[in-house]
Amino acid sequence: MQLTVLLDNNTIIDRYLLGEPGLSFHIVAEGKNILFDAGYSEAFIRNASRMGVDLLKLDNIVLSHSHMDHSWGLAPLFQLFTEAMIEGQGNPKPEFTAHPDVFLSRTVDGLPEIGSFLTEQTVSNFCTMRMSKEPLWLTDKLVFLGEIPRNNDFEALESMGQIRTKNGTKDCFIHEDSALAYRSDDGLVIITGCSHAGICNIIEYAREVCGEERIRDVIGGFHLLNPPQKQMQGTLDYFSKLQAQRIFACHCTDLAAKIKLSAVANICEVGVGLKITH
Repeated sequence: MQLTVLLDNNTIIDRYLLGEPGLSFHIVAEGKNILFDAGYSEAFIRNASRMGVDLLKLDNIVLSHSHMDHSWGLAPLFQLFTEAMIEGQGNPKPEFTAHPDVFLSRTVDGLPEIGSFLTEQTVSNFCTMRMSKEPLWLTDKLVFLGEIPRNNDFEALESMGQIRTKNGTKDCFIHEDSALAYRSDDGLVIITGCSHAGICNIIEYAREVCGEERIRDVIGGFHLLNPPQKQMQGTLDYFSKLQAQRIFACHCTDLAAKIKLSAVANICEVGVGLKITH
């Protein structure tokens, strides 16, 4: 498996690539080309071109959740697909994998929409849909975790804005938030978007789904932005026992949280342009 960071808030030093508050990874696993999240704009597409990643050959698009910094880049991606068809370069038709609630409308702090701009019908015009709350294996070794159980007492306790459902508007706890897990020979590689479900909850569920206790790497957003003390301490206690080989905390993880994590885990540099291989 090879993972390339197409988009993050930061870029790797001495790489002239674009960063923005968002996240997008390109994953190659068992011959499959997979896009995990699409950032906020077309920036990930421009970075992919510079790094030689052909987004017209995607087999699967996975959305961790619908927030704009992960989903709004889908529109320019489908524009790229359309232009390719006009130029006779084929008709990309990747699978689209996400939680069934990913297209519900969301708002926060007076903003009219922070969720997906695209409807399920629009996305289905470009992709084969595989929506599931249950784990879905994308390859023999890579699994989409579906809805993450929230079992500890220190994560995912606060709502973020509101969600509009067929039964009305209610507080949003982002139950759609999901992640990927890859079974490497050395243990699991956990790949997250924002970890609204809780990074520790995610890792524990990945262990359960994959039947593997060892954790090789964790990469993605940890949603530790000035977190409550209880959440930060619970996360530190968890990672001090986890014994993961490498931690690539990025996107929605602030500097203070990274410094605290570095006391209990091997925190590694991460940004646009990084490649990790297993």
